[in-house]
Amino acid sequence: MRREAMAAAALLALAGCATTQVDPQRPRVALETSAGGIVLALDAAAAPVTACNFIGYVVFGDYDGGSFFRTVVRSTNTANPHPIDVIQAATPRGSDDDSRPPIVLERTRDTGLRHTAGTLSMARDGPDTATSSFFIVIEDTPSLDFGGMRNPDGQGFAAFGKVIQGFDVARRIQKMPADAQERLIPPVAIRSARLLDPSPKVCTAGLRP
Repeated sequence: MRREAMAAAALLALAGCATTQVDPQRPRVALETSAGGIVLALDAAAAPVTACNFIGYVVFGDYDGGSFFRTVVRSTNTANPHPIDVIQAATPRGSDDDSRPPIVLERTRDTGLRHTAGTLSMARDGPDTATSSFFIVIEDTPSLDFGGMRNPDGQGFAAFGKVIQGFDVARRIQKMPADAQERLIPPVAIRSARLLDPSPKVCTAGLRP
């Protein structure tokens, strides 16, 4: 029953029944977490593959019941020569969610986006392996861009949006207690993720039935 309700909500969003916004290529997504609300603006013009993939997970409720499970703080992230400040989230199936195929890596070299504070980006292992796990950048981190060496392959990560409300919530999550593996104790629950605007036309053909 819950799945049917999510599918109905997805169809409404795709039909353009959500709230109208100025830029149809930057739809907003509202995350309701146990730490507070965060609103994201996706960039489907610069990073259509990544943005549409994220929207697909959102409209079918895949992030509901997931969590922000990891926090990385530059001052303590000394095991890597290129430390970062991010918080990472996943669906209830975890960061290695294989419920959908991985997507092609949209490199910042090609999109023109950068991993500045508030940027939304995709977690990955090798290139073209990202699925559903995403992260929010807390401080400017050029080592996450193409040519940066946070990942030794130098290909960077796929930035695809920005926090436009609730960045204080993201900062607060980053400062919460974590174990030696950078896992939040306890994780911050994602109660819901909702698309607030019509899905961009570039996305509608690719969303799963």
